[in-house]
Amino acid sequence: MRVARTSDKTDKSMTSGSKVAMAIGDAGGISAELAARVLACPGANTGDLMVIGDRRLLERGAAEAGVALDLPVLRPDQTAGPLPEHSFLVDLGNCDPGAVPQGQSSAEGGRASVQNFRAALLVAAAGHADVVFFTPFNKHAMRLAQPDYVDEIGFIDATIGATESGREFNVLDEVWNARVTSHIPLSEVAGRITEARVFDSLCLTDRIMRNAGYDRPRIGVAALNPHAGDGRNFGTEDEDILLPAIERARARQLAVTGPVPSDTVFVRAVKGEFDAVLTMFHDQGQIAMKLIGFDRGVTLIANYPFPIVTPAHGTAYDIAGRGIADLGATRNAVTLGRRLAAMDPRSDRPDTPAPLPELFARALDWGALPV
Repeated sequence: MRVARTSDKTDKSMTSGSKVAMAIGDAGGISAELAARVLACPGANTGDLMVIGDRRLLERGAAEAGVALDLPVLRPDQTAGPLPEHSFLVDLGNCDPGAVPQGQSSAEGGRASVQNFRAALLVAAAGHADVVFFTPFNKHAMRLAQPDYVDEIGFIDATIGATESGREFNVLDEVWNARVTSHIPLSEVAGRITEARVFDSLCLTDRIMRNAGYDRPRIGVAALNPHAGDGRNFGTEDEDILLPAIERARARQLAVTGPVPSDTVFVRAVKGEFDAVLTMFHDQGQIAMKLIGFDRGVTLIANYPFPIVTPAHGTAYDIAGRGIADLGATRNAVTLGRRLAAMDPRSDRPDTPAPLPELFARALDWGALPV
């Protein structure tokens, strides 16, 4: 990697929304290696990446991956003027690899992840990019650095001042997975399932998938209880809550089926009956999706002005530093982000976006982090 020079070919059209803001994830796992592999892969690096993180960490990732990167490197204060025409790194200088143990979570790694993520979100929210893409974070590490960090959605809401929260989708070529509840204890799931929340989840899934190119996505709704309640023998929620929400969605001409017993709904989806499955809680869908395509799956955080994407797998502490990370899901994530941004162009870009150096300074200001 090299420091950008004034002789480097530059492009003044940064505010046109032509960039993907790419945050390097947790330093203790495979995130830096994956970032380096993305940059070295012509199919993943199409020249539109604004990589955000620490140069030293990316260099370590390149060494682990066994790839050579020829990438312009800018300090945050150098981003005020014309920027490199192709992919480049903004070096936040916020994560010394020597201070971060590999194979485990740490406050140092979590702090850099929070800052990188915040920077990417601010850059996109200001209109400098149309996609936010990140290599895997570790929530425990982020909580070590910022104890009130819960999950990405809450952090996104606070960082960009969202008026409506996003939702996570897991995406494979065969099937999409949406969920009504996400990062909450299993003991709280049934109490959080309401007709309104199920109906809203169905409408959002239909809208997001139409924006992704589906004419009329077919959605199978996974039952909450075994055997879809077995005629109220194993619970009443499927008949009293899920079914009315499904009927409301059908009245709006959504292609919805259910409640379908959750032990067969993904079987039917993979055979081609459904384009998406709406599950009631996190692992009800995640287990199936990772069995179907662990090395291919993408997590999409939608319902914001720009798509936010990441591989659906985690930081893989067990193989950190070994140089064997699989690029498949990461490549799919950035590809999906670009496709969604192209198919559903944003209309909220400010006429005069905030200057990039100001945004990076905000991201690095630990006292100003959202709570």
